Amino acid sequence: MEFKINSKVLEKLLSKIIPAVPSRTPMPILENFLFEIKDGALTVCATDLEIALRSLLNVAANENIKMVVPARLLYDIIRSLDDTQITFKTEPNSKLKLTTDNGVYNLSYSPSEDFPEIPEVSREKEISISGTDLKKAFDQTAFAMSKEDMRPAMTGTLLEFTADGLKFVTTDGHRLVKYINKSIKSSVSEQYILPERAISVLSKQLGEGDVKIYLSKTHASFILSDGEFITRLIGEKYPAYSSVIPLENENLLIVGKTQLQSTIKRMLLFSASTSKQVKFSISKSNLLVSAEDVDHGSDAKENVLCEYNGDEMNIGFNTSYVNDILTHLNSEKITFKLHSPTKASIVEPNEIDENEELMMLLMPVRLNN
Repeated sequence: MEFKINSKVLEKLLSKIIPAVPSRTPMPILENFLFEIKDGALTVCATDLEIALRSLLNVAANENIKMVVPARLLYDIIRSLDDTQITFKTEPNSKLKLTTDNGVYNLSYSPSEDFPEIPEVSREKEISISGTDLKKAFDQTAFAMSKEDMRPAMTGTLLEFTADGLKFVTTDGHRLVKYINKSIKSSVSEQYILPERAISVLSKQLGEGDVKIYLSKTHASFILSDGEFITRLIGEKYPAYSSVIPLENENLLIVGKTQLQSTIKRMLLFSASTSKQVKFSISKSNLLVSAEDVDHGSDAKENVLCEYNGDEMNIGFNTSYVNDILTHLNSEKITFKLHSPTKASIVEPNEIDENEELMMLLMPVRLNN
């Protein structure tokens, strides 16, 4: 078998596939790319059994073949080459010879029989969304996924198809994010949970082009402009998140996002490492933000201009969580909807596109004083 390919074209393809190659695995076969040449098309696949990536290139080859080649070694070789033509040729004793104008490189290859089958996801149910919109939804929500394995469903992102739109929901029990893309409505309500690793890898693959999504009970497939991303779904039921979203938060605190975040970043320096507590003392036109680290004898307080329509209130939050939420709100002004120092607060942007809805929920912490 012999075919020729430009080094930079192959490098671009392999760079898309390499994220699915595990760095450590008890199954050495997974540390390889699966190369399949069939009818003039080269398909390259990789999988860690949770996610899989596959991409295709047209090549002029003199026969069909299927083999596995060491992924990182091949990728590093191709990446180190200048822009040049490479000739791939299979040799006796399972050797793969790469020839360029300046050099010859020999690798071992193996038969493909032991390489896992890449799941095929039914194409019956198709959703189309722009890569930009999908990436935005992931970027707005992924930070609130749980890191605890005790409740596997919460370690992923919920995709909920509803008549109101496609909802992306994440929560770790301390905060919750719900983002709605209103342009994708569904007459049938369905839920699917994407694992954190899938979100992390897929987000880096997304461009501006449209993405076609196919879903089954166990897997999801994302067809991108230059390949396919497949992930196993989390087979658990997502918590009834709507029940924790308060309906009676009538006290509205409106504040400038940039100023508040600047203040919060300084409060991070003064929050105790154990509690990470920040205190909001809210009055009609002033928000006093304060933090104290008793162990180190340090404290800080700052005044932030605000608009507030309720009774004066002292409420505590985790400083890091407030900073995370502010980082993921793209709005000049934001609104905290409050009820009492012990009830969940809702944080929302004041400006958002008409086809979107974004709500962030933050649980308060008990104040020391």
